[in-house]
Amino acid sequence: QVQLVESGGGLVQAGGSLRLSCAASGRTFSNYAMAWFRQAPGKEREFVGAISRSGGRRSYADSVKGRFTISRDNAKNTVYLQMNSLKPEDTAVYYCAADFEFRRTGEYDYWGQGTQVTVSS
Repeated sequence: QVQLVESGGGLVQAGGSLRLSCAASGRTFSNYAMAWFRQAPGKEREFVGAISRSGGRRSYADSVKGRFTISRDNAKNTVYLQMNSLKPEDTAVYYCAADFEFRRTGEYDYWGQGTQVTVSS
């Protein structure tokens, strides 16, 4: 089992920045690809970004490309999501996820509880 705990969410004005963190425990963190997803009220969960086990491969949703950066620190068992130039449409609950496979779809084995990000206009 892998336990994931997100933090760093909050309320920010449009154009501002936030950095989300996801701390992992339970298994060898570097064995897992990591990803961020988000779900806005009344909408389906959507892919935000993913990072491979070593951090050498990254992928982003078109809606966040150039504004968000995913990174990881395997020594700290933590994955991050740096979010810049935030827009009201980025408002959602953000979830981190872990899986052996690097993927852009939602078939990740382990999920955190989520952290709320609210962007005011």
